[in-house]
Amino acid sequence: MPMSRTRPALAETTTRPAGARAPDAGLCAWAGCSAPGQYRAPKDRTLSEYVFFCLEHVRQYNATWDFHLHMSPAEIEAEIRRMVTWDRPTWPLGQTGAKHAWGWTPQGLHDPLGLGAGTAFDPARRKRARTASWAEARGFKAEERRALGVLAIDGPVTLAELKRRYKALVKQHHPDAHGGSAEAEARMKIINHAYQVLCAALRRITSA
Repeated sequence: MPMSRTRPALAETTTRPAGARAPDAGLCAWAGCSAPGQYRAPKDRTLSEYVFFCLEHVRQYNATWDFHLHMSPAEIEAEIRRMVTWDRPTWPLGQTGAKHAWGWTPQGLHDPLGLGAGTAFDPARRKRARTASWAEARGFKAEERRALGVLAIDGPVTLAELKRRYKALVKQHHPDAHGGSAEAEARMKIINHAYQVLCAALRRITSA
């Protein structure tokens, strides 16, 4: 609960609109003070009107100022939550409000550090989802869809395009290009098997 504080008595004739400057002849708003009122302070939490004090009394006024005076705990909690986002509306990232307001989609996300790995913003995950979608629609079986992933094919492909992709991978991973590496040899076996599976799948699908 906010502490209860007593406001000083003010000379209301010195109240000026927000943004107004104290004229040289203006007096301090503290009751009974005749010093010039050169320092402004908010009259209430609407921050729409200000009162002007001398230096001594603006310090005393600010020492007793409580923005949350007379607010309930629920009102204070709501105010704090609004202040966190500068009183701007917010939505969970990628959901209705923000997405429709700016036309933003996860496909436009650039994530060089891979912070979205494994989430809905992971480019690799979205790529696999697109691959699975069109491959299932074309009638590729589970093993054939895995073969598409091995050859990094994520869209419709012809037999001629499959052969070009295979040749590029052979050139890249052939053991002769890696000093006879056992790892490269194992990788080539996987690529060869995937290629054979997809050749058979494409012939089946195109002849259906």
